[in-house]
Formats: sequence, C-alpha cells, structure tokens
Amino acid sequence: MSNVKISPSILSADFSKLGNEIQDLEKAGADFIHIDVMDGHFVPNITIGPEVIDKLRKYTSLPFDVHLMISPVHDFIKNFADAGADIITIHPEATNDLVSSIKKIKFYNKKAGVSLNPKTSIDKVLPVLNLIDLVLVMSVNPGFGGQKFMSETLEKVKILRKEIDTKKFKTQIEIDGGINIENSKIAIKAGVDIIVSGTTIFKENGGDLKKNIQLLKTG
Repeated sequence: MSNVKISPSILSADFSKLGNEIQDLEKAGADFIHIDVMDGHFVPNITIGPEVIDKLRKYTSLPFDVHLMISPVHDFIKNFADAGADIITIHPEATNDLVSSIKKIKFYNKKAGVSLNPKTSIDKVLPVLNLIDLVLVMSVNPGFGGQKFMSETLEKVKILRKEIDTKKFKTQIEIDGGINIENSKIAIKAGVDIIVSGTTIFKENGGDLKKNIQLLKTG
C-alpha cells in the first residue's frame, strides 16, 4: 500500500447534512477534509464561506484542508484561519504579493499551500517551495466537481517531486480534479502525497466511503 493520504472534497457531499457527511468520512478513514471555497469571481461558482467552516469544525478532529478560490485573497486569510482551517491554500493569481500572503497564513500558525491551475506555470511556485507546506496541482480547471482528469498536469507533479526530493524540502504535493480509482494510480506513480477526490468517494461502489478511500489509497 502507498503512503498517499486522501482528502475527500465535500463539494460532492450532501450539503443538507454536511456535519454527518464529515463524520462519516472520518470513520471511513479520510486523512483530511477538503473544503473548496469559491467566490463566483475568481472561479465561476459560489460555495461556502468561513461561517459555515466554523460551524462544521465541531464535527471532526481531522485537519481542514481549505482551498481558497477567491480574489483578492489576502484580506480573507484571517477569517478562514479563525474559522478553523488547518491548511490554507491560495492561488498566485489571487494575491498581489504571494510571499506576503504565505507569511500571513503562517502568522496564524496554519499550514500554507499554493495552487496551480492547469494553465499556471510551475515557475509561479518554484521560488516559494521552501516557504510552503503544500503544492496543490489542479488537474481540472477549478470551479465545478465531476470534470475530466487532465493527464498532462502530471508533468508538473513529476517536476515538483524531483525538485522537492533533490532539495530535501518537506513540501507535500496534492492533486485535485477528476481523480478516480484508475487514474489515482498514475498520480501516485508521478509522486503525489495527497489525493483530493469528491465524486469518486461519494458516488462509486454505491457510495461506500471506506471502500472508495482505500481503493484510492492503494493506487
């Protein structure tokens, strides 16, 4: 079995019972809870804000892996830190000063991540790899769940894996977008540490969360 960790995306959960869904994910063996925050401006969809995250916090002790797809992001970092995010991931395009925003996340004692859209150059993250805890490689264009996996994004994973290992950074590589039980194998082989999955975890095998998490983990 691989050492890959699973961060189920609650974007595919039943929003009428999110608290219970999160508890079920913890029982099923999830390592994180992935929360997509979208503003309808940076990406063409609107999801939830810090108030909802704050309410969900009591349902689990699992780390909240919060992906902020909002712009401008800098002034909202404190809100999500206070709400209970454990990892705060931002996009380079969503801030005027990426290093300053990373430092702000760290100021609140949170882990910092940087996300790369499919069209975003890997050069946006390489200079800050030593400052962050996580790189989130988007394998679809962000905004909606259920999209088709873009296999060409794995080239970024391979480059990042080599760079991180060569320089002995502790930065983890996460992948999100269209991940299913089949392509999770090639993502793991490319060097990812964390897999985000929504549709596969909640819909495959009759919604058997435990089975689907284990199948993703084993690659």
